[in-house]
Amino acid sequence: MSKPADNSGHAPYHIPVLWKESIAALAIKPDGIYVDCTFGGGGHSRGILEQLGAGGRLIAFDQDDDARRNLPDDVRLLFIPQNFRHVQRFLRLHQITEVDGILADLGVSSHQFDEAERGFSIRFDAPMDMRMDQRQEKTAFQVLQQYSEQQLHKLFEQYGEVTNSKTLARTIVAVRDQVSLQTIDSFKNAVRSVVKGNPNRYFAQVFQALRIEVNEELVVLQELLQQIPSLLRPGGRAAIITFHSLEDRLVKNFFKNGTFDVTDDNPFITTVRRNELKVITKKPIAPGEEELKRNPRSRSARLRVAEKKQGDEK
Repeated sequence: MSKPADNSGHAPYHIPVLWKESIAALAIKPDGIYVDCTFGGGGHSRGILEQLGAGGRLIAFDQDDDARRNLPDDVRLLFIPQNFRHVQRFLRLHQITEVDGILADLGVSSHQFDEAERGFSIRFDAPMDMRMDQRQEKTAFQVLQQYSEQQLHKLFEQYGEVTNSKTLARTIVAVRDQVSLQTIDSFKNAVRSVVKGNPNRYFAQVFQALRIEVNEELVVLQELLQQIPSLLRPGGRAAIITFHSLEDRLVKNFFKNGTFDVTDDNPFITTVRRNELKVITKKPIAPGEEELKRNPRSRSARLRVAEKKQGDEK
């Protein structure tokens, strides 16, 4: 999502994943208008700004208030402290109707994982929070405490691919009135008896599911993707970096079909679909060996790129 905030020797806010590849994929025009949907530590934004001329503009979004600390002093940059699901609305507020490129580096930043009190990581004991936007009310604890057994089962199965999601949901509902689930350690202890396989992997899947639910990550991604065709100028590009198969599938299908629906071709039914995007990356771009050594957290990253079709393209 971003780059180290400074060169002071402090720990980096977040190592930018697929940095060179994503900047190159945007095919940046010096006088163009670009959107960084996930500013974070500003790494990708700095890469865009380096290629923009004096007449270029960059609009950066981030709902996490910590991102403000990393803003460069650059008149070409407009920062909007909001979720990128509202990208079109806020661009219009600033009289911007079309842009030349859109970049989104999804998921949780290294900074968010390493800040114990945010509750994203299984490595620390902290409140079961997981909110990317601290202004929102719903936390992971509220999900655990208030969702029905069926709702919990569904989210662990769909968002975390947890092998025994039904048993886990039943256990949570059975114990939550007897023990507190407010902290990471108390939650892990409460459900330890049903953990399958490697505990770290198991809880990573459970936490992924909770985080996706708390932040509505897949819904937000769908809303962003649906806005891309009308926001891009012809020839403009969208570059999306995903970190798990659920996100990647959404991006792949939308870039390819202009819809999230995957239907079998039926020779007896004629369906006319108009997709304004053309796929630039036939296969997703993955980190190379050098990046994996430098940043092991990048191993699951996948970059897909699409371009808005020109007027004469079908």
